[in-house]
Amino acid sequence: MTVRIHPRVAAKHPEISDDDVRSVFMSALRSRARDTDPVQWVGVGIDGNGRILEFNTVETGDGDWLVFHAMLATKKVLQEIGLRR
Repeated sequence: MTVRIHPRVAAKHPEISDDDVRSVFMSALRSRARDTDPVQWVGVGIDGNGRILEFNTVETGDGDWLVFHAMLATKKVLQEIGLRR
């Protein structure tokens, strides 16, 4: 499985490295599919610096993934995936 990070992530959030995003994706605490076409997944995880990051990703085929959004986790996403009321 290959996990690619869209360059827009670093452009919008230079404090978050591709390695941070890849690590959070691979060890996500929780994720869920959204009702979109193609199916997008939203999830959260903790990076090596102890930050809780959210990410949005799509499967691109052959088990590969493209993460097109990542940033510090928002209350909205934490609620969406059931980690906050």
